[in-house]
Amino acid sequence: MSRKSKKPLGPNTKLMHAGRNPDAFFGLANLPVGRCSTIMYPSLEAYENPNHKFRYGRTGNPVSEAFELAMAELEGGYNAITGPSGLAAITTAVLAFVKAGDHVLFCDSIYPPTRIFCDNTLTRMGVEVEYYDPLIGKGIEKKIRRNTSLIYMESPGSATFEIQDVPAIASIAKKRGIVTMLDNSWSGGLLFRPIEHGVNIAIQSATKYVGGHSDISLGVAVADTQKNYRTLKRGALHLGTCAAPDELWLALRGLRTMPVRMKQNAQNALKVAQWLEKRPEIKRVYYPALKNDPNHKLWKRDFSGANGLIAILLKEAPKKAVSQFVNNLNLFPIGSSWGGYESLLQPQALENCRSAVPWTERGACLRLQIGLEDPEDLIADLQQAFERFNKYC
Repeated sequence: MSRKSKKPLGPNTKLMHAGRNPDAFFGLANLPVGRCSTIMYPSLEAYENPNHKFRYGRTGNPVSEAFELAMAELEGGYNAITGPSGLAAITTAVLAFVKAGDHVLFCDSIYPPTRIFCDNTLTRMGVEVEYYDPLIGKGIEKKIRRNTSLIYMESPGSATFEIQDVPAIASIAKKRGIVTMLDNSWSGGLLFRPIEHGVNIAIQSATKYVGGHSDISLGVAVADTQKNYRTLKRGALHLGTCAAPDELWLALRGLRTMPVRMKQNAQNALKVAQWLEKRPEIKRVYYPALKNDPNHKLWKRDFSGANGLIAILLKEAPKKAVSQFVNNLNLFPIGSSWGGYESLLQPQALENCRSAVPWTERGACLRLQIGLEDPEDLIADLQQAFERFNKYC
């Protein structure tokens, strides 16, 4: 913003203006897309000046600077780095802070590709990975060793949406000099600000709610302090992690509408989740905004709202019945992502990605992204699919 406000701005107002500087671009309301690799210098002295703002497109450019500063403001951090996907932001952040011989703690309910990275790349590098119960809270202290260098959280957890006691874990880690990271994609940085609760690095898949239209691939990691940002940025430079300018520009645009989109996603999801709770075909609905959800109290304490992502555990049924349910949905195509405008469904194979708390449920677990459609239409679609399900039970 070109003019300083006399009083603190609300989060929605900040999102409308973060990363914008119309005065620097002839009054344009939106930053132009800066597609660049080469940056030219007028003289040898200018090239040799270490304080030159931009040196090469991969290491920083006007669009990446604008988005990174906007995300740092949203998350309440110092500055950020961006990458070509959420997973790239995760792996870059982790590799920037760990080394061979370290012991690291990752919550059991992390995003499955993060787990694959841990079980393959980190272990191959000589880093010992241990998974912990996401509901461990203060009990995390018993897991800490002399060589523990990182505690990684994801709250709510992937697929089953466990809410971690982030302040308790971050406080213990800080006393022991351990870096903490948290995958904050579920909240979009709008519903929860982990840095304010003591977390060092807040990570997001900006592919999700920040982008909001299912048409970009982008990740961002925000550091709490200048010192941690320098470590994070150095890691990104060494790994060659960067994001495309078109993706960054679309993400900046997505930020402007994220508050209204997420509010509607949450309203729709709550209606659908409350309806699903009453269905006899379902053993459990996973959605922390529901009063009956075991994570509701902690979610209410730490979060300012919810999103459109829920999961259901069907009662045990033949594979044919589950296939009939999924394949006869008209408004829930099968898709791996979430956070866009449209509804989606993705089957979850949780038995393959839980170890600290093994998955023992026998019914099918399905994740539903509730989009911006009329919730009555989504409910009607689920209703007719349940009728097909029941014919094969």
